[in-house]
Amino acid sequence: MSQAIGNTALAYARVWHLVDARQRILGRMATRIATTLMGKHKPIYDPASDCGDYVVVINAKEVIVTGKKAEQKLYRHHTGYPGGLKEIVYKDLQEKKPDEIIRKAVSGMLPKNKLRENRLSRLYVFPDEENPYEQNITKIYDKTLVDQFGLPKLTKSEKRKKFKDIKAITSEVVYKNKKENKENIENMNK
Repeated sequence: MSQAIGNTALAYARVWHLVDARQRILGRMATRIATTLMGKHKPIYDPASDCGDYVVVINAKEVIVTGKKAEQKLYRHHTGYPGGLKEIVYKDLQEKKPDEIIRKAVSGMLPKNKLRENRLSRLYVFPDEENPYEQNITKIYDKTLVDQFGLPKLTKSEKRKKFKDIKAITSEVVYKNKKENKENIENMNK
């Protein structure tokens, strides 16, 4: 039996992640945040243990939604009194409480169990770039992870242009390779 002591304590250590919500699609970003809060990215993940990390979201007022959701999506809650159903459109809520939009999206993606409130308490959302946790942050989701947060996709014309560039480059390389192969065969035959 091995007597080696592993670095399990490092796996349980909570890390602070910084997410810039500027021009990110709400749902795709929220799934990544929920995964980080649950700790599913760690090798020691267990549904019954709370091993997730802290997440700090900045620029919450600049998060985007696709389609017509900005005008059509409704957030509802009931006061508990008769006729107390309150509704607010996404666009209005984004002006009043932009942090609440991200909090509600992430909350809906977390499992509905006793650990939910603890996980949500590790989520800090700020409407601007300023946040009091800058000294704690150890991981930043930068442009290397942009696709995982779902930046707006390329337009069809941009895709066509890239495809044409790639096609031109590959055809040029194939032509050079054919030419080199032909020369090699001729040299071998001499």
